[in-house]
Amino acid sequence: MREIHHRVKNNMQIISSLFNLQAGHIKDADALRSLKEGQNRIRSMALIHEKLYKSRDLSKVEFASYIRSLSTYHFQFFKVDPDRVRLETDLQDILLDINSAIPCGLLINELISNALKHAFPEGRRGIISVGLRREEDGRLRLRVADDGVGLPGGLDLRTPGSFGLQIVDLLINQLDGEVELDGKKGTSITISFRQLEYKIRT
Repeated sequence: MREIHHRVKNNMQIISSLFNLQAGHIKDADALRSLKEGQNRIRSMALIHEKLYKSRDLSKVEFASYIRSLSTYHFQFFKVDPDRVRLETDLQDILLDINSAIPCGLLINELISNALKHAFPEGRRGIISVGLRREEDGRLRLRVADDGVGLPGGLDLRTPGSFGLQIVDLLINQLDGEVELDGKKGTSITISFRQLEYKIRT
């Protein structure tokens, strides 16, 4: 299993490298942005397999460590000045199996990248906070928030206007999660879900 995770991670890194090479031949700004966003999504999945490869339990991801690594990658990718936008985390040490870790990782990828792209225009300063807790009833509560400019009025995740938010909606449904959206002071998105049970394939 360790070797499988290692090979999957390496194959995903090869795909990411191919995306990077292709980006060097694209002149259209919108197409280039889409390619880079796809590359980041592949990176978020590759990181799951990297964490599993290094984990003592090959079936579960130490998700607090994963979130910190993914967040650090995005701050570096977007060349964020840490004196301008700061990351705060409130993370319990929770183990997620790969069935829940992949959609949850992709979800965090979209929410953090959306915040970095849109929440702090024109040099605005602020904070992005990421929290993950297990509630008393066993459900997991993921929260990604910022104190930036907030969402456009009337935005509904069920009828989103961007591809990134469409992915967020699909991933929440995949996790069978419940979502709370608060745009009063910046943007706060909270998803409550249970770990997905592994279904035997026939």
